[in-house]
Amino acid sequence: KPSNLDDDVSPTMLIHKSSIAMLFAAVRSASAFSIRSLHHVSSSAPQKATTTLLKHFSTTAATDSDTLINNRISRAPVPSSLDARALSDNLDLVLSHLRSRRASDEALDAAKSISTLNLDRVSLIKKRDEALQQRNELSAKVGMLMRESKGEETEEIVGIKAEATTVGETAATVEESLAEIETTMNSLLASLPNLLDDVVPDGDDDSQNELVSEWGDVSSLPKELGWDENFTPLWHDDVATNLGGWQSDAAVGMSGARFVSLTGDVARLERAISSYFLDRASQKGYTEVSPPLVVSRTALEGTSQLPKFEDDLFKIVPESHTCNGEDAFLIPTAEVPLTNMHAGAILEESDLPISYCALTPCFRAEAGSYGRDTRGLIRTHQFYKVELVKITTAETSADEHEKLTRHAQECLEELKIPYKKMRLCSGDVGFSAQHCYDLEAWLPSTGEYREISSCSNTGDFQARRMALRYRPAPVADANADEPKKGGKKKKKAKKPKPVLCHTINGSGLAVGRTLVAVLENYQTPNGDVVVPEVLRPYMGGLEILKKK
Repeated sequence: KPSNLDDDVSPTMLIHKSSIAMLFAAVRSASAFSIRSLHHVSSSAPQKATTTLLKHFSTTAATDSDTLINNRISRAPVPSSLDARALSDNLDLVLSHLRSRRASDEALDAAKSISTLNLDRVSLIKKRDEALQQRNELSAKVGMLMRESKGEETEEIVGIKAEATTVGETAATVEESLAEIETTMNSLLASLPNLLDDVVPDGDDDSQNELVSEWGDVSSLPKELGWDENFTPLWHDDVATNLGGWQSDAAVGMSGARFVSLTGDVARLERAISSYFLDRASQKGYTEVSPPLVVSRTALEGTSQLPKFEDDLFKIVPESHTCNGEDAFLIPTAEVPLTNMHAGAILEESDLPISYCALTPCFRAEAGSYGRDTRGLIRTHQFYKVELVKITTAETSADEHEKLTRHAQECLEELKIPYKKMRLCSGDVGFSAQHCYDLEAWLPSTGEYREISSCSNTGDFQARRMALRYRPAPVADANADEPKKGGKKKKKAKKPKPVLCHTINGSGLAVGRTLVAVLENYQTPNGDVVVPEVLRPYMGGLEILKKK
């Protein structure tokens, strides 16, 4: 799911002790580096040095002096997402987080390569600048000699001109090498996931996710609906078939596997769920958006679905359509167009947080899921989802993440569907997320909880990639209007520099999986389905869907 900032550091595999001081000075004076060559983008908080100079250039595991939280180095010294300079300065921390994510050897090697390239770049920048300075000095000398010779080009002048040309060519060659290094670093940075929030537990996979809370009694609805010990709850597709609303064969015949058609009361119930979610989000302050369903490669890079997850996307052939000359894709989630609505923008702090919601179909190729969840609506190529997105500041990021997650929880509670709130462990958390909650709804047919919403705080990871920034409100100066000595007013304070936003996204909720949960939890022993009370206004007051 790529990163942004400029002017960093670059290549030397070996660092001699005698050059450490020079390299450190160069690293500190370098600017930050951006995937889209967006120069000087400020992060949401200053970078802090955390270890000794030698550790900055180390590729070894964490030392005893590092603060370990959940079996990895705390990210406190690097609160922002990574640019090349931050990675190079904190390589041990980055490697610690990659290992915590159970990242591949390729990812670990990519991080080490970026650090090495970063050091190389310092050396090349120094070499280029020295060459340019020498060329300028030679040019000035030519000018002086030309004045002295009254315009006559002497042998000495010709020689100095030739030397200046050679030096200029050297600078140009070094500039080409710098461009190649920057391209390589961009590509490698795009392949690395976000750093983890310290609160994320260590773990291999979803079996080690942390239970935060549970809501509801799985036996409550069955008692209300008259289930007894002899009743075996049906799968949602069987329930929908009994209602005359499941037409999977027709869908597969026209579209292939993992497509479904719903009809009649079941289709109407799906629409009711969608409308309820949208109305509820609007009541909570989200602005409803009807976004495009086709987006560019750049948009998907901004939210970090690309380049890593291209196999999971539905790509449109260029002969059919391109997005401003770029590759075009069907959206995998409305997170992509909603977050990209402000790509490249500088917002005002007073306008934040921005909260968006959208109902869209989502399209996913589900690469790598062959043989999993082949039955029903759990995993399909096309499904509806109400997406919630927030754009906010670093200071309010954690609170807004909790609010967004709570809004999704309230939907399940009003539907009276039991659920668990899980904090994803380091081996299960998504590529762009620094912290993620999953909400898992109870499905009685299989006697298990299944994911129905994933609510992620990406920090400034996505914002860096799409250059989404805001300008902090200026701090009021109580003495601003007091005149200086001599009667002159003090100068107004400069506007604060823009800093990166934080972005948060989550399902509020996945419509298809909510339909699954409603059909299974609200089925009756005689094959009918009771309509949840909160959905009845969207069903024209209908209370029961009758078995056909």
